[in-house]
Amino acid sequence: MTALIEDPWKEPVTALFAGIGILYITLKIFSFWRLIASLFILPGTSLSKFGRKGSWAVVTGASDGIGKEYALQLAAKGFNIVLVSRTKSKLETLASEIQSKYTSVQTRTLAMDFSQNLDSDFEALKALVSDLDVSILINNVGLSHEMPVPFIQTPEKELKDIITINCMGTLRVTQIVAPGMVQRRRGLVLTMASFGGILPTPLLATYSGSKAFLQQWSSALGSELKPHGVHVQLVQSYLVTSAMSKIKRASATIPNPKQFVRAALGKIGRSGGAQGIAYTSTPYWSHGIMHWALG
Repeated sequence: MTALIEDPWKEPVTALFAGIGILYITLKIFSFWRLIASLFILPGTSLSKFGRKGSWAVVTGASDGIGKEYALQLAAKGFNIVLVSRTKSKLETLASEIQSKYTSVQTRTLAMDFSQNLDSDFEALKALVSDLDVSILINNVGLSHEMPVPFIQTPEKELKDIITINCMGTLRVTQIVAPGMVQRRRGLVLTMASFGGILPTPLLATYSGSKAFLQQWSSALGSELKPHGVHVQLVQSYLVTSAMSKIKRASATIPNPKQFVRAALGKIGRSGGAQGIAYTSTPYWSHGIMHWALG
């Protein structure tokens, strides 16, 4: 009878793979509890760290949806508001609403079409904020495709508008506002992003690429401005009821702008579902869980 020869490597290899499995499961459990704590338990940084009540917040894309809600909620917290968007009548209506609800809050408005990328518009914005203590910048202005379309069939104007608004508009506004924050050694630069920048999105290729650009830019900017006391946060979102998403009804997992902005402002400095991504947060609970699962 032939004696069985045991493989001397069998037990060590088995132990190695068992150890790797245990380590992986342990890390996932720890990561999950970090997620739960970030989304549901731990508070974010108080906005008072970035500026006192009576200082100013600049909100782009302020006339509708998420931008409008940022303006309203920041006004409710005592910040004066600079409203920047395309339609003058909507800005004036929102300014009146803010001043009627919060009588001590001041507003300034600037109607500008970011798709035009006009030097005169940005000079007007620079002049508008030059004498203000701006403690918060909300980079919310953005544009998506009118409808899903293959890249090679996307109209040239749509390509240009998406890149000009989402990228150049955000960069130029930040270059105007951030130097004052650096000088005062405090401030918050919050930029709205999208899952389209995390997951390459066919039929929305240009929009997806523009949001991926903002992810990388915001992470780099965060490293540059942190030594100067300025916090940079990219806020990731999935579906929210808005004109851009074309979703009209909120659900258990799809928030309306009010719910989303409350989460975003309440979780400054918390990663939510964006674990391991510098200067990034996915603050709304359903979006955060989805982002974590994708990671």
